[in-house]
Formats: sequence, structure tokens, C-alpha cells
Amino acid sequence: METAMVLPSLLLVLALALGAVATAAAQLSCADAARVGARALARGESHERARALALSAAPEGAEADLTVGADTAEVTVRVEFRVGPGPTLPIQAEATAPREPEV
Repeated sequence: METAMVLPSLLLVLALALGAVATAAAQLSCADAARVGARALARGESHERARALALSAAPEGAEADLTVGADTAEVTVRVEFRVGPGPTLPIQAEATAPREPEV
């Protein structure tokens, strides 16, 4: 009798923990993707190449916004992440890198 009452609660806690881990992994992937894109822009790569590099490191369905300033390159990666049948969570990460001098 006790197991029948506790087991659904344990399964719910396990599902929530796995969802939290998946969300954290998506956040880290977005942060890595933003850093990859910012480094590529800072090196002087084209916007298309930097966007392609950033999106290759990002979770599926992500979008990347690139901005090049006088001294810095900035990339923002965002994705609507869904864990199972639950609601979507907006995840976003930004990275800025100093531009390298042109040779």
C-alpha cells in the first residue's frame, strides 16, 4: 500500500529533475553557441559564416542575432525549449568578444 502511494510521487520528482537537467543543458548549449559566433565575428568571419557556426552549436530551432560594433562583436542565441509535454521555456544567451585588429 505504501509503495503504491509513494511511487507516483517519486516518478514526478524524477521527471522534474530530468526536465531541469535538460533545460540547463539547453542553456549551456546556447551560451557555447553565442561564444562560438562571437569569436568568429571577432576574427573577421562573415555574418553568414558566424551565424552558421553559432547555430551548429546551438539546440535545434535556435535563432542567432549578430552585431558588430567598432571594438566588439556580440551574438545573442535564443530558443524556445520544450521539456516533454510541458510549456515552452524561452532560453537566451549572449556573448561579446573584442574584435581583433585587421591585418
